[in-house]
Amino acid sequence: MPEMPEVDALVVFLRERAVGAVLADVELASFAVLKTFDPPVSALAGLQVTGVHRHGKFVDLDVDGLHLVIHLAKAGWLRWSDHLTDKRLKMGAGPLAARVRLDHGDGPHVGFDVTEAGTRKGLALYAVRDPQDVPGIAALGPDPLAEGFSVAPLLEGRRMQVKRFLRDQKIVAGIGNAYSDEILHAAKLSPFALASELDAEEVGRLDAAIASVLAEAMAEAHGKPASELKDSKRSRMRVHGRAGEVCPVCGDPVAEVVFADSSLQYCPTCQTGGKPLKDRSTSKFLK
Repeated sequence: MPEMPEVDALVVFLRERAVGAVLADVELASFAVLKTFDPPVSALAGLQVTGVHRHGKFVDLDVDGLHLVIHLAKAGWLRWSDHLTDKRLKMGAGPLAARVRLDHGDGPHVGFDVTEAGTRKGLALYAVRDPQDVPGIAALGPDPLAEGFSVAPLLEGRRMQVKRFLRDQKIVAGIGNAYSDEILHAAKLSPFALASELDAEEVGRLDAAIASVLAEAMAEAHGKPASELKDSKRSRMRVHGRAGEVCPVCGDPVAEVVFADSSLQYCPTCQTGGKPLKDRSTSKFLK
């Protein structure tokens, strides 16, 4: 899933290429991907792109006061092209969900495709007058890299596992499965530790890990073309997606807990005192 560092890099990538262009058209290959009807997505056609912004894991194209908001969900991505074909998308075009055509004055031949792999579809597009009209944006918690961010007040009274705490977009915006694993490894915390029971030292380590892991990931992601961001993310992971491999800190094997529709990776030596975590797969975990 694209998370805050990759989405932020996508936003910068699009800002450099889209701002100043006229949004010529939004072609849909799936009616289900568009979650709004007022204003109609056709209202964006002919308007100039004046900004591109990030809200948590949402991409927001400001189109002369209207907004095209994209949430890439678990398996979505943006694929940029400098030479779009003139052929329009057909409904049900495989992984293609939508195409955004841009015109810099020489025709609508550049832009990007919004794609989604797999059969479980969660990708969403919204045409809105204000980004806050998107329910997911309106409900976002604070951005963890915003000035003055502190995790301590957010932890109070949260009798929930710290892994779930980090992934809850209503509490902290932008962190997903991969970076929550990386943050907890850097903070030397068990994914199953209760958020409300962390002591002052553990809270301090968590705060520092959130800042350092995300800042490093942002720095690594920025400047890379969209086509390289996924591979770059995978190569930076220390524990996430590396079950059975060697922990780069202690040299012991990375372990894994598998759930119905997700998994987490951690280092028992660094994070749980050497004790393996039991598989506690439930319908409530990691929603």
